[in-house]
Amino acid sequence: MSLINVNNLTFGYEGSINNVFENVSFNIDTDWKLGLIGRNGKGKTTFLKLLLGEYEYKGTISKNVEFDYFPFEVKNKEKMAIEIVNGIAPNVEDWEIIKELNLLNTNAEILYRNFCSLSGGEQIKILLISLFLKGGNFLLIDEPTNHLDSETKENLVEYLKKKKSFILVSHDRDFLDKVVDHIISINNTNIDIQKGNFTSWKENKEAQDNFEQTQNEKLTKDINRLEIASKNTSKWSDKIEKTKYNTNNSGCSIDRGYVGHQSAKMMKKAKVMEKRIEKTIQQKSTLLHNIEKADALKITPLESRKSPLIVANNLQIEYNKKAIFDKVSFEIENGDRIAITGKNGAGKSSILKLIMGEEINYTGNFKKINDIKISYVSQSTENLKGTLKEYAKQNQVDESIFKAMLSKMGFTNSEFESDISKMSEGQKKKVLIAKSISETTNIYIWDEPLNYIDILTRIQIEEVILKYKPTLIFVEHDEAFVKKVATKIIKLEKYLK
Repeated sequence: MSLINVNNLTFGYEGSINNVFENVSFNIDTDWKLGLIGRNGKGKTTFLKLLLGEYEYKGTISKNVEFDYFPFEVKNKEKMAIEIVNGIAPNVEDWEIIKELNLLNTNAEILYRNFCSLSGGEQIKILLISLFLKGGNFLLIDEPTNHLDSETKENLVEYLKKKKSFILVSHDRDFLDKVVDHIISINNTNIDIQKGNFTSWKENKEAQDNFEQTQNEKLTKDINRLEIASKNTSKWSDKIEKTKYNTNNSGCSIDRGYVGHQSAKMMKKAKVMEKRIEKTIQQKSTLLHNIEKADALKITPLESRKSPLIVANNLQIEYNKKAIFDKVSFEIENGDRIAITGKNGAGKSSILKLIMGEEINYTGNFKKINDIKISYVSQSTENLKGTLKEYAKQNQVDESIFKAMLSKMGFTNSEFESDISKMSEGQKKKVLIAKSISETTNIYIWDEPLNYIDILTRIQIEEVILKYKPTLIFVEHDEAFVKKVATKIIKLEKYLK
């Protein structure tokens, strides 16, 4: 066992007003399988880069292990996959490489193909086995599940279960639950580590938030009560003090010593109450700092007067005159939320493109009602650029609504002025989602909308869909999201004939 010790870590990007981390301290046991979570922009990847020594910082990070980072850059993607593996882990035998691939339920033939010709899931497998075969270093694994289909993801779960330790950044709740034994969460004011998986962390977080909210309400009432009592006591003290110079009804003088004593006694009581108020305010000031605000999103779907909106009978999409999936038949009615599932390459995105009106070769029958309005979220963010104001104008969405949705999803004031191309992948995906839910349309078509998006925002998106019930057709590999949102599932099976 060894430890990674972080003491008084402070880091901020040049030109940024606020630091990403401010005097945070904690210890990590390198025997743990850690899930690193936090809202987009909170510094998850930044923290990994700090461990790697890529940024200058204040404070200390001490450790007696070296780190490897996933995904690492493959400079020559024309090389065969086995050359990539041998370049990272030069001392391993071929049988060891094949053994690792078998653990991932993957055929060894991919080793003898050019890396650039592999699917995204196959590339991820090659990169991961390379790092684990290299051995000796503590792995920092940054979002390995984006774009992976359910079967490949499950293979990755079983693979990581057999490995010793790592830090894993992921926004996939089911994946985290199955793989990690500790959670490290980047909060608003600190970094917290708990034993358990994501579900146990979430239960503890909710219990702590509820406790702090209850305490905050109690202390607020105590402060109000003490302030009223203190004011009344001060008034009584002043009133008693004034009677020192009065006479009673018989014309005799008042015992000024006694009155002064009573006045001082009341004043002392008022001072004690003021100190109690200060102490209570101090207690109150320690609460609620790490409660994430997750204001409800809003979407305004447009119900069509016709139904069904889309009908497909014995549909098969073809590439190079070859069907890519078995025949499927389905109808889409107003209010349906359709998840299209299947392995990578099965044709899920192709069906979305067909609905969007792109020229796709197919057999069977496919009908879509005329004049249907569609809002689309693409997998890709590579063409996003310009300011949010310019993007809203270009896409003809209400700028105030668009920015309000982004604000609710955690965008800061500084990000509203940033160029979208400079944003993180998670923030870019939020731009696409915010644009879509700001549009009033008949059908919302989302192609892997949750890649890179943090868990809190995923929950917000689930809640807005369940509340407003738009007609939604989507491809998504987050199983928790599919289970929560979908009313129907279209499962594509690869055409094997």
